[in-house]
Amino acid sequence: MTDPRPRPRSVLVIGGGASGNAVTVLLRRAGITVDLIEAKPDWNVLGSGITLQGNALRVLRELGVWDEVRESGYAFDSVGLATPDGHVFHVQQDIRTGGEDLPSTIGMQRPRLQEILCEAVRASGATVRLGTTADELVQDDTGVTARFSDGTEGRYDLVVAADGLNSRTRAMIGISEKPEPTGMAVWRVAAPRPASVERTDLAYGGPCYIAGYCPTSENTIYAYLAEANRDRASIAPASYADEMRRLAASYGGAWPEIAASITDPAKVNYTWFDRLLVEGSWHRGRVVLIGDAAHACPPTLAQGAAMSLEDASVLAELLSTDESWDSPASLDDVLTRYHQRRIDRVRMVVDASMQLCQWQLDGVRDADVPGLIGRTMSVLKETP
Repeated sequence: MTDPRPRPRSVLVIGGGASGNAVTVLLRRAGITVDLIEAKPDWNVLGSGITLQGNALRVLRELGVWDEVRESGYAFDSVGLATPDGHVFHVQQDIRTGGEDLPSTIGMQRPRLQEILCEAVRASGATVRLGTTADELVQDDTGVTARFSDGTEGRYDLVVAADGLNSRTRAMIGISEKPEPTGMAVWRVAAPRPASVERTDLAYGGPCYIAGYCPTSENTIYAYLAEANRDRASIAPASYADEMRRLAASYGGAWPEIAASITDPAKVNYTWFDRLLVEGSWHRGRVVLIGDAAHACPPTLAQGAAMSLEDASVLAELLSTDESWDSPASLDDVLTRYHQRRIDRVRMVVDASMQLCQWQLDGVRDADVPGLIGRTMSVLKETP
């Protein structure tokens, strides 16, 4: 006798960062079976700090982790613009892109946010396999067979590629776009919070394009210095703390106190800014890209995590509400609608972030930075 109950739909999520964790929680809530694999055995609980604006907080509330985020982070509603000597000449109120019941911004220690999301994934009932990659994906009309690095394999209705900027899955399914350097790089470090730091302050000019910091808890901040990118091979990792202190020495305000705490080179991160926007469809058959695998941009608008979280929210909503995506045609329709919902909004953020970056690279001093930021944030206040 044939079982009349529908077969539970199954999804493989590749990558356990913000977007992969978020889509896993939301799909599990809809009763969809989810296996999540993450290449790093420590589940990537690393990093300094992260700036989460209201539209990112809106998704974190949807995930059910808002209380933990609020308790762990540092909320603020304005940004200061300063001269290199530390004089704050303008304080601008931020738009509450997540709605009036959420702060404009929360700064957090990135490892703490990852811990919160990992806990939510575990609690969702998803199967999690760390230190595992998908080495081959074989598609047909009824599903995808994934062959894993540990020699096992699994069968899925859909694969969600959330494996980041340098996504192996993106290349595996024949999407040729790759991240491109913008010409700018950033030094980042976590540090104790000076008592005077209660919001993000940005200094333009001096030896760096931007010198900024963001409170990440009552006791911590992350600080960053953006400059023209250099050959990574020319900078010895053992010198990272010395190099960041050297650059910071030209800035006043809270910077002398911050610089004094930069002593461990292993805690300093040096990264180039990249741009990526996959043109055309973000899926091939039953494999779809989300987050940094599909798009990335300089953090000049602090919207990278927000765009990734929004991807997860929109994709999960469409997959959860459409009951007919077992057939190739119906699933293609769902994934096409996902792309259509996301592309204009993501493109706006990528283009605006790049424009802010390019103005700095070109030394444009009369650029309408507040206007561009204000226009972009006004759009982001609308739900995706």
